[in-house]
Amino acid sequence: MVMTQRIAVLGATGSIGDSTLAILAAQPQYTVYALSGYHRLDKLFELCKQFLPKRVSVPTAAVDDFAQRLSTAGLDIDVVGGEQGLIDIAVDSQTDTVVAAIVGAAGLPSTLAAARAGKRILLANKEALVMAGQVMINAVKMHNATLLPLDSEHNAIFQCLPLAIQQDNTQIHQLEHGVRKLWLTASGGPFLQQSFEQMQQASVAQAVKHPNWSMGQKISVDSATMMNKGLELIEACHLFDLTEDKINVVIHPQSIIHSMVEYSDGSFLAQLGSPDMKTPIAHALSYPNRIESGSQPLDLYALSGLEFIKPDLQKFACLRLARQAMQSGTQATIVLNAANEIAVAAFLDGQIRLTDIADINEQALNDIQVPPLTETADIEDILTIDKIARHLTDKLVAKLN
Repeated sequence: MVMTQRIAVLGATGSIGDSTLAILAAQPQYTVYALSGYHRLDKLFELCKQFLPKRVSVPTAAVDDFAQRLSTAGLDIDVVGGEQGLIDIAVDSQTDTVVAAIVGAAGLPSTLAAARAGKRILLANKEALVMAGQVMINAVKMHNATLLPLDSEHNAIFQCLPLAIQQDNTQIHQLEHGVRKLWLTASGGPFLQQSFEQMQQASVAQAVKHPNWSMGQKISVDSATMMNKGLELIEACHLFDLTEDKINVVIHPQSIIHSMVEYSDGSFLAQLGSPDMKTPIAHALSYPNRIESGSQPLDLYALSGLEFIKPDLQKFACLRLARQAMQSGTQATIVLNAANEIAVAAFLDGQIRLTDIADINEQALNDIQVPPLTETADIEDILTIDKIARHLTDKLVAKLN
C-alpha cells in the first residue's frame, strides 16, 4: 500500500508552485496539506478552493481578511501569517514534504526550519544555500532531513551522480567515484546574440522574455544578466561539497541538456529533457522512484543540433562576481545576493538600466563592509548582514539615479 505524502507548497502562486500543483493534481498518492502566497492572494484563494489544504499562510496584515473569505466560501482552513506562519507550516508534524519555492531571502527561515524539523525538502529557493549554505547543509545532516534540488541544473547533476554521492555529498571526494568536474548549462538568456550596448538599452519587457523557460520576473532578469547561473554555481558548491573551481558553466542555448558530470575516465553523463520544470519537480517528488510529470516528451528526431558556448565574462559580469564572492566566503555571497535583489527590483521599477545591475553588484561586493561571521553563526547573523547590505545597496541605487 502506498502511503499518502502530505505536501506543503511554500510559494504556491509562482511558476514553481504552478508546476508542482499540476503534478500533485494528477497524482493521487500526494495530498496538498498546506499552501502559501504573498502578492497574488486571489490566485491563492482559488488554489484553496481547488486543493482544500488544511493550512494556508498569507502576509500578516492579510490574515483576518483571507480567513473571512475562506469562511464565507465554506472552507475550513487554518490561516497563519508572516514569517512565523511559514515556519509553523514547515515544522508541522503533519507536513511530510516542503516545497521551498518562495523567491528571495524571505524563503530562508522556513526552509531552515524545515531542515531542523527533519523534513523532506524540495529546494527551489536559491537563497537558502547562497546566504546560508553551510548552516543549511549542517542542519540537514544533523537532523536527518532530506534535501533534493528542484533547479533543473542541480537536479540534472544529482541524477547523473552515483547513489553514494546522492546520499552523502562528501562522497564526491572519494576517488572510486571518479567525479572530475560538474558542468552547469546556461541558456544565455534573451541577450546572448546581442551586444553589450544593446543590453544597455534593454527594456524590462525584453529582459523578462526568456527564449526557453517560463519564469517569474526576478529570475528572468537574473537569467538575462547570468546572475542566475552565478547563484546556481554558489548553490552547487554547497549541494555537492565542491569548491567553485570544480564547477564550470557552459552556455547551451537549446536548454535540452540541463547539466553534466565529467568523470575521470573521460565520460560525460548528461541529463536531457524538454525545458519544463515539471520534469525535475516530478523527479524530486518521487525520488528514488519515478512518476509521470505531464511534461512534453523530448523529440530527439526534431533536434537539429546542440551548441556549447563559453560565457563572455565582460558582457555577463555577474557570473564573474559570483565566483569572486564564493572564493571570498559566505559574507560575500550574502552581500552579493542582497545587492542583486535590490538592483533587480530597481531595474524592474525603471530606476536603472539592465547593465547597471552588474555595476551595483560589483560595487556592493567590493565596498560594503559587514560584520564577520563566526563558525557558530546562525540565521540571525546572516539576516543582519543581509539587512545591512540591502540598506547600503539602496544608497548605491539612489546615487546612480
